[in-house]
Amino acid sequence: MSGLYRAPKAGEDPDRPVNVVFVGAGAVGCFYASRLHHPDHNIHVSLIARSNYRALEESGVKLQTHTFGDYTFCPAAVYPSPDAASKGAVKQWDYIIVTTKALPDVSDDSALIAPLVSEGSCIVLIQNGVGVEEPYRLRFPANPIVSGVTVISAEQISPGVIRQNRWTRLHLGPYSDSANSTSNSVETGDGTTGALVPPSPTPTPDSDSDSLNETLLSVGLDHCDRLGHYWTAFGSIPDITVSSEIDLQLIRWHKLTINAAFNPSSVLSGGLGNADMVRDPELRRHLYGVMKEIWDAAPKILGRGFPGELAGPEKILKSTERNVGSKPSMLLDWEAGRRMELEVILGNPVRLGRRRGVELRRMGTLYALLRSMQMVREGRKARL
Repeated sequence: MSGLYRAPKAGEDPDRPVNVVFVGAGAVGCFYASRLHHPDHNIHVSLIARSNYRALEESGVKLQTHTFGDYTFCPAAVYPSPDAASKGAVKQWDYIIVTTKALPDVSDDSALIAPLVSEGSCIVLIQNGVGVEEPYRLRFPANPIVSGVTVISAEQISPGVIRQNRWTRLHLGPYSDSANSTSNSVETGDGTTGALVPPSPTPTPDSDSDSLNETLLSVGLDHCDRLGHYWTAFGSIPDITVSSEIDLQLIRWHKLTINAAFNPSSVLSGGLGNADMVRDPELRRHLYGVMKEIWDAAPKILGRGFPGELAGPEKILKSTERNVGSKPSMLLDWEAGRRMELEVILGNPVRLGRRRGVELRRMGTLYALLRSMQMVREGRKARL
């Protein structure tokens, strides 16, 4: 299904700097940025930060890691916004790596990064959920897109201080316009109704379109290999893998098997952590039902089943028994009064399934309930 990166093609100019900007300076973004920044190899990484901007600008990123020990990452530059980064010293960003929470019902992040994108830019999306790539593909039809899925436990324990607890795995794959077009309309934060991910037109034979997709996949795969080389050879991350487009989407859906079961259920159960839920017989039965629903639906939606090496629902539940004290991110967001990643973890998969004639009833129920809870708390009403 996937394998270790291949070495980049020969012929690259070693004297040309590689300029990378991370949009989102949370725990995941800062960790992977710190392993990619290598000025001695002419790779220069900058950060775009929000709430922790002042701390990063003054002191860099302090990392406490299980894998690499403690160290300080001093980025090439820290910017308070994409607009500021677009007006800085770098005239072209080679890689724009988005590691923010995916909240398409709050803002269109593809529009947010528009000032950074030029003809030669590659957009890298390291975010949870499915369907996250589509808004970027629609806005930037000719730019290569790399889709990324992480397996990492990391947290920002104070502004500018990141703790990596375990795992470093990162899956990369190219994206053309593959499996995730979803037709939906969602009420946004300002009370209006907008297109979360616009529907794709009915496919028609188009040799130009096919040629563009082939080019996007080929160039995207080259970028995956290049990034894999940088992170592995220079950043010493041992488990970067590169997959085909469809295999990367399968990995997204496999991670969704975990996120779509545990995240919503932790909120609806009154704030229980992962281990507490799997130890409760009724909640364990419920979690298994959600996971099995996704496990059965994904092959029908993507046209290919999960490979044998990926853990199934029962194995995931068994391993979660040891995850004592862990709270899913959706519960942390709910407790802090923040918007939850409902659309990419629940809404998009439900809508995508319906477009493929697959009804995800358990996920649909979770989505309807949590969407209503969020709207009630914010004083909004769903538009009928």
